[in-house]
Amino acid sequence: MNPDLDALKPYPFERLAALRADVTPPAGLTHIPLTIGEPQHAPFAAALEALHAHQADFARYPATAGLPVLREAIAGWATRRFGLTGLDPETQVLPVNGTREAIFAFVQAALDRTRPARVAMPNPFYQIYEGATLLAGGEPLYLDCRAENGFRPDLDAVSADTWRQVQIVFLCSPGNPTGAVTPFAEFTRLLELADEHDFIIASDECYSELYLDEAAPPPGLLEACARLGRHDYRRCLVFHSLSKRSNLPGLRSGFVAGDAALIAPFRRYRTYHGCAMALPVQHASVAAWNDEAHVRANRDAYREKFATVTEILGPVMEFPVPVASFYLWPAVPGGDDEGFSRELLRHANVSVLPGSYMGRPATDDRMGRPASDDRVGRPATDDGTGRDGSRATNPGRGRVRLALVAEAQATAEAARRIRDFIERRL
Repeated sequence: MNPDLDALKPYPFERLAALRADVTPPAGLTHIPLTIGEPQHAPFAAALEALHAHQADFARYPATAGLPVLREAIAGWATRRFGLTGLDPETQVLPVNGTREAIFAFVQAALDRTRPARVAMPNPFYQIYEGATLLAGGEPLYLDCRAENGFRPDLDAVSADTWRQVQIVFLCSPGNPTGAVTPFAEFTRLLELADEHDFIIASDECYSELYLDEAAPPPGLLEACARLGRHDYRRCLVFHSLSKRSNLPGLRSGFVAGDAALIAPFRRYRTYHGCAMALPVQHASVAAWNDEAHVRANRDAYREKFATVTEILGPVMEFPVPVASFYLWPAVPGGDDEGFSRELLRHANVSVLPGSYMGRPATDDRMGRPASDDRVGRPATDDGTGRDGSRATNPGRGRVRLALVAEAQATAEAARRIRDFIERRL
């Protein structure tokens, strides 16, 4: 077997299952999970109708590139949403089976193992970035996202020597788990760094359509490129999905778009990978990308829940002001995110995800050291001590992730139970 499999860390939900294995919640309280980012709102009905109408197409093999009508629908949506002057559906768009599959596959196709192969990623992060990097023979470079920097990576804290070892930089905007949004100035700075050091920017934007201010949609990487006149989207790819936008996580439908010079070899890789999207799923996806009314209604529902939950929890928990995504990222009283999560389940039958499960301790060594030394991005030991004895901290520690995906009544009830639990402990 591939020896790099041994480098994979347990998935956060495996760790959560172990944490609560011997916990017995109160029998009189219904369990309310706020752990998994799986939308519970009704899926877009027209997409399901299209899926049914084209079910006979399950008898046909799909093409890797997808149907022209799907690529055109995607290109049209992205052009409208991000103010692009042109996105070629033939060469700059590729349908994929959700962002998770595409992110993992892209790293396998893109990483050059014959030279230093570091992949930068926000910390805490979506664990697929790390797993894809390790299985491709690369080395993660963890860029801490802390409160003092708006829960976004500090790009200027990374040395030129370190940037020269980087082949891919992952962004996640709006962020999982923090909800932070990358502003245009940071997109611009990262594009400058990519030009200088020749790396790819991979922007995971699967939460881009879940934002609280209807007048301020989060900017995207291709939008930043267009503003700068980079209409070839050089060195840039974005990943989008219908899972959150249209409440269709089981459809496994999304797209990758951007630099045609990156799309072409990735498409070639995928012809061998065997991951073409089923034709009925493609037709359902066309219906979803061509409609905005259901997306606005979805945002309204999340906006209502955020208002309710922040009013309930604001007096007892500190968290970033919600901007986008469907997560809250609160600090827990006392700073023990594992203990808080375990005892909350025991006393209130509400499940939350410890923030430390989504982050890694990494030695603060971004000024660039020789490759033989302990470099930034390598995990510290389990106790938070770097291999050279320096201290490291997990930027997720002391916080929990709350996924506000359930219906409004259940979400509000969970928030009330959390507040009651905290007030009883104080």
